[in-house]
Amino acid sequence: MPIKTYFATGIYVDNLRAQGMKRFNDEILEQCYLVRDTDDEGQEWSADHYLHGYTSYGSITDLHQRFPHFEELAQEIDRHVKRFARKQEWDLQGGRLEMTTCWINIMPTHAAHSLHLHPLSVVSGTYYVAVPKGASSIKFEDPRLSRLMAAPPKIEGAKNQPFVTLDPRPGQVALWESWLRHEVPPNRSPGDRISISFNYDWR
Repeated sequence: MPIKTYFATGIYVDNLRAQGMKRFNDEILEQCYLVRDTDDEGQEWSADHYLHGYTSYGSITDLHQRFPHFEELAQEIDRHVKRFARKQEWDLQGGRLEMTTCWINIMPTHAAHSLHLHPLSVVSGTYYVAVPKGASSIKFEDPRLSRLMAAPPKIEGAKNQPFVTLDPRPGQVALWESWLRHEVPPNRSPGDRISISFNYDWR
């Protein structure tokens, strides 16, 4: 074909690790609820900014530096970020990508996370702890969308759509470049959708 695709946007999804996943994830799940139940400041912040749900984004964003289970999680995610960086063909010029923030999101029924990006970071991502049947997907926006002023709509089933949704599973980690806008629609499941989000900076 004479057409070649340029300016591709990579989204990385893989299982966190192959061995001991259930035990590790069960322990992380317990820790998420423990942090929520003892984080009074985070609960107050969430009541104002995270309707129906809880996030430690407004109170504790250094989980990987405070708690052993989250430190172990960060070490596992580091391997995936290095792989993602190689696929992106980045020249880090002797520097490295380092996790700088890490926080919990607990989304009960009806909780949602509006469209946003993560400014000033390089890689952002999420580790999925609990994804009940019927829970929300994560939805990514085509970064060119604001420039498609007169473009016709895509045909049904087209691969290249203005929005892409991914259905995560517990134990998976997803990575993307921090400038890529994304959202989580309202949770339609009766159970909690629980994830741990993070950012990496280039240092």
